[in-house]
Amino acid sequence: MPYISPLEDTKFVLENLLPPHSDLDNSTIDAVLGEAGKLANDYLAPLNHYGDKNNPILRQDHEVETPKGFSKAFSEIAKGGWIGVASDPTYEGMGLPLRMGAAINEYWHGANMSFSLCSLLTQGLIDAFTLVGTDEEKNLYLPKFNSGAWTGTMNLTEPQSGTDLATIRTKAEHDGNEWRIKGQKIYITYGEHDMSENIIHLVLARTEGSPDGIKGISTFIIPKFLKDEDGKYSKRNDLKCISIEHKMGIKASPTAVMSYGEEEGAIGYMLGEEGRGIEYMFIMMNRARFDVGLQGMAISEAARQKAHEYANMRIQGTPINREKGTSIIGHGDVKRLLLSMRSLTEAMRALVLVSSEIMERAHDGNEEAKIKEAFLIPIIKGWSTELAQEITSNGVQIHGGMGFIEETGAAQFMRDARILPIYEGTNAIQANDFIFRKTLKDNGQAAKLFLEQMKCDCSENPEVIKMIVLTSETLDFVLNNRDDLELLSCVSFDYMMGFGYLVGAWLMHKSKMKANTKLSLNSKNERFLKSKVISGEFYNLHILPRVYTHFEIVKKGAKVVQLADDSYV
Repeated sequence: MPYISPLEDTKFVLENLLPPHSDLDNSTIDAVLGEAGKLANDYLAPLNHYGDKNNPILRQDHEVETPKGFSKAFSEIAKGGWIGVASDPTYEGMGLPLRMGAAINEYWHGANMSFSLCSLLTQGLIDAFTLVGTDEEKNLYLPKFNSGAWTGTMNLTEPQSGTDLATIRTKAEHDGNEWRIKGQKIYITYGEHDMSENIIHLVLARTEGSPDGIKGISTFIIPKFLKDEDGKYSKRNDLKCISIEHKMGIKASPTAVMSYGEEEGAIGYMLGEEGRGIEYMFIMMNRARFDVGLQGMAISEAARQKAHEYANMRIQGTPINREKGTSIIGHGDVKRLLLSMRSLTEAMRALVLVSSEIMERAHDGNEEAKIKEAFLIPIIKGWSTELAQEITSNGVQIHGGMGFIEETGAAQFMRDARILPIYEGTNAIQANDFIFRKTLKDNGQAAKLFLEQMKCDCSENPEVIKMIVLTSETLDFVLNNRDDLELLSCVSFDYMMGFGYLVGAWLMHKSKMKANTKLSLNSKNERFLKSKVISGEFYNLHILPRVYTHFEIVKKGAKVVQLADDSYV
C-alpha cells in the first residue's frame, strides 16, 4: 500500500479542536484537502523511494539535476498554486488560513520529505519578504514565489560557523546601489536544482566596517539569475554550487556547498536594514522550526502506515488466543507498538494544527496568541522530532529483519527522520530556548497560562490532573533555581520533553471526549471514532507517565551531570 494522506484525522482535528474560521466551511476543507491529498498520493509518494536510490547529480557546469520526475511533480504543485496556499492573494497567493497550509504541508512531507523541502524553504522566504520587504521587493518576488516560478534558500552556515553565527566570514562590499558578496556557505538545501526558473538566496554576510559579532551581520538577496538588457532574468550571477553533500537521509534533496563571488563578487541587495540580518533570518527560522516539527509528525504518519500494512500481511507465529495463520498484528507487543505510533502521531498532528490556529491569531496581532506561539514553537520542533526518531525506529522493529533491508522502505523513514532534531537549531538549542527564554524570561507566565487551560479542559481526567500538579511543581523548581544556569542547562531537554508529553495528553484527552460525544449521537464513521477513543486511552495510560520520568530528572538529575568531570563523559 502506498502513502495515503490522513484526510479523516486532519478533518477531525480541524472541525473539533480548532475554533471555526470565517473563510472556511466543511465543503471547502473537503475540496482543498482532497485535492492536496491526491497530489501527494499520486505524484509525490511514488517518487520517494526512487529519489532515495537515484540522487541529484552535480554536472561539470555546476548545474544540478534532481531525480527523474521531481521537476514534473514540482510543476504540478506550482501550477495548482499550492506553494502560496496560505499567502496573500494580493501577490497571487491562495489566501487560505495557515491551518490549511499546515495540513497540506503534512501531506507533502509525509509523501516525500526530500522533495517538499524546496517548497518549505520558499514559504519561509515568503514570510520574510512579507514582513521585511519593501513594496517593490514584494511586488517582484512574492508572485514569483507563490507561483513556483522562483524558489528560495536560506544561507547561514559556513565551514567554521554553525550554531555560532557570530563567526560568519562571508563579506559584503558596497558597489553603488548593489553589494558584492564573497564567501562560502554549506548545507544549503536546494541551493542548486532544475525545478524552477530562478533561485533566490537569502545570505547572511558581514558588511565592511561593521562591528564584530552578530550586530555586524546583514541579510542579502542574491538571485541566481539577474535581469539582462531585455528585462529577462537570464544573466548568470557570480555564484555556483561546488559540491553536493552525501547524506545519511533526505538523499533526493540536493544539499549544496555554495560559493559566492569567486570572480568579481556576487551581486546582492540588502533586505531590510543593515546589521539586522540575524533578526530577519529568525523570521524564516521561526517558521522553519514549526515546519520541521510538522515534518516529524508527517514522516511518523508515513512510517506508521507502512508498519501497519506490513503487520496486517505478515504471518509469523500464532498470536495468543488467535487461529493459526493470523498476521502479526494479532501479537500483543506488535499491537502495543502500533498503538504507540498512532497515538503519538495523532498527538503531534493535533499540536501542529492547534498551534497553526494560534499562529493565525498571533499574526493578526493578538498578544496572548503571540505569547502562546513563542512558547509552543520549541516544543513543536523539539518534542515532535524526538518522537519521530522513536516512531520510525518502531516502524523498522515491526518489520523485523525486513525493516533492516532497504527495499521495504521502512529504513528510509528512519534515515530521513534523523536530520530533524539537528537542522534549524538542534534540539539542545530548542530546550535551552524553552527553559531560559520561554520560561525564565517571563517568570513562567506562558507556562502558567497553558497549565490553567489544561486544568480546565481535563478536569474529569485524574491522570492528567495529577501530571499538571507535577508540572506546576517542576515549574516552581525551575523558577527557584533561575540563578543556577548550569544546573538548568543540564536538564533543559527533559523539561522540554515533559511539557511536550503533557501538551500531547491535553489534546488527546480533548480528542477522546469529542469522539465519545459523537459516538453517543450515533455519528457516522463509528470505526474511526472508536479508534480515536482507543488512541486517547492508550496515550493516557502508556504515554502520559513519561511526564513523571522527565520531571523527576529535572528536579533530581542535574547534579550528577554537573559533577561529572570532562574525562568521565
